[in-house]
Amino acid sequence: MLAPRMPIAIIRLADLSQAVPLAQALVNGGLTAIEFTLTNNDALGAIEAARAALGDAASIGAGTILTAQQAHDAIAAGAQFLVTPTVRKDVVGEGRAQNTPVICGAFTPSEILDAWQAGAPMIKVFPVRSLGPSFIKDVLGPLPDLKLVPTGGVDLTNCAAYIRAGAYTVGIGGGVVDPRLIAAQDWVQIAQRARSFVEACASV
Repeated sequence: MLAPRMPIAIIRLADLSQAVPLAQALVNGGLTAIEFTLTNNDALGAIEAARAALGDAASIGAGTILTAQQAHDAIAAGAQFLVTPTVRKDVVGEGRAQNTPVICGAFTPSEILDAWQAGAPMIKVFPVRSLGPSFIKDVLGPLPDLKLVPTGGVDLTNCAAYIRAGAYTVGIGGGVVDPRLIAAQDWVQIAQRARSFVEACASV
């Protein structure tokens, strides 16, 4: 289980050649939950490389998991958690069979409950951009035991508001994984951005 209030950095890039120094910069900023999405065919290799380089300093996961086979392959590559964009019960089942937590994507209250009842320990509320923190608070009213992870539209201006609304943690992408900074290999600035998100979430 990922730690509460520890943001998950979502790495969705066309080029993963800098995966290891990027992951190291995120960890240097205190952000220790990192997701590589399978939208890049090199993601499994990046997961393997990041695990080898970082050891126990970070939890490395695989995102955009759509099938049980992808889940199996990601776990074999070293993924310590899996993330789906939508309700994928076969992925949840594969994760449970291999003792690997799945953050299952969902949007509506019915989908959220369905994912939780399927055995997902955390639910990725996605995309949350049009919903806002009040949606998280409203869902948790009748369903207080759920661990919700709002993703898609979370940035430094609203991440603390989602935590205050009851979110377990948040998923963040471009706010910290900026392709321009990666191209410039500005690892110091990326670490600073990571630290800002970690501090914002921890301050609630």
